[in-house]
Amino acid sequence: MSASAQAETAVQRRKAAMGSFERYLTLWVGLCIVAGIALGAVIPGVFQALGRLEVAQVNIPVALLIWLMIVPMLLRVDFGAMGQVARHWRGIAVTLGVNWLIKPFSMALLGWLFIGWLFRPWLPAGQIDSYIAGLILLAAAPCTAMVFVWSRLTDGEPNFTLSQVALNDAIMVVAFAPVVGLLLGLSAITVPWDTLLLSVVLYIVVPVIAAQLWRRSLLASGGGAALQRTLKALHPVSLIALLATLVLLFGFQGEQILAQPLVILLLAVPIVIQVYLNAGIAYLLNRQCGSAHSVAGPSALIGASNFFELAVAAAISLFGFESGAALATVVGVLVEVPVMLSVVHIVMRSRAWYERGAAQRAAG
Repeated sequence: MSASAQAETAVQRRKAAMGSFERYLTLWVGLCIVAGIALGAVIPGVFQALGRLEVAQVNIPVALLIWLMIVPMLLRVDFGAMGQVARHWRGIAVTLGVNWLIKPFSMALLGWLFIGWLFRPWLPAGQIDSYIAGLILLAAAPCTAMVFVWSRLTDGEPNFTLSQVALNDAIMVVAFAPVVGLLLGLSAITVPWDTLLLSVVLYIVVPVIAAQLWRRSLLASGGGAALQRTLKALHPVSLIALLATLVLLFGFQGEQILAQPLVILLLAVPIVIQVYLNAGIAYLLNRQCGSAHSVAGPSALIGASNFFELAVAAAISLFGFESGAALATVVGVLVEVPVMLSVVHIVMRSRAWYERGAAQRAAG
């Protein structure tokens, strides 16, 4: 089969690889915007009551919803796969460099450029810093769940994807807070370190430990079949929790969005640019390093991905439901699928070009 035919086949496989929810994520987020704004206007007292349910600056309903989102995703992660890192060390090194040394800083730079300067006249002055903070939170950790879908769509090497995700999650436990704290500090945004560290414990450390203990228990009692049954059963729970969180957010954000409908579009600009920028950097660096296309494809997608569930949780904990930071992270959810699918399309369409370069380097 020719490279172009393979690319076309991969594109046609999208519906098979993605469920209805993932495929139409942008539509569901749009519906959540409408539902949240409408409910916030009709029953504002309910949203205000939910917003007051806090313990130590942690909103209890949101914490429960976030755990329902994140734990099933982390249940898929096999930290034993980190033993395979050496097999694909070039791709691993490129992806780690993009995820932790380029992406957070490039997003901060794009936030300062577009939100802090170019778009400033069209944004509410009091929320500028908060929007930038949300963008930083969005880019500070790579995705854990959807990257498995992107890997399948790019004919990715499964062992590479597993080992890369496991390694990223291990790094995230210790690197998320310092990266966020540094970039918020450089942006002259006050860093509530106690709340930031509490968010790391609640939304990274505890879910990782809980998911791994649960995973081991399932594998010990029923093997891989039991794990797959559990993941299938939890899938709708995780999706409903995501939608409920978005409705809550937009219930609080409704008045601001109606007053400034252009905000969502303007916030999407730096997010979209950083996806293409970081995916391109990862893809080209892998080509230069001689990585196989089956490694370069998922590397580009992982390099550009955002752990938006964690970003939403951290934004709410640090800045509140009604903050610009929370809104910025939700815009990341809104653009996730269409933009990442376009990157998949580019990666598969350029496969022949990529492999020609690899062949020339091998011959040289």
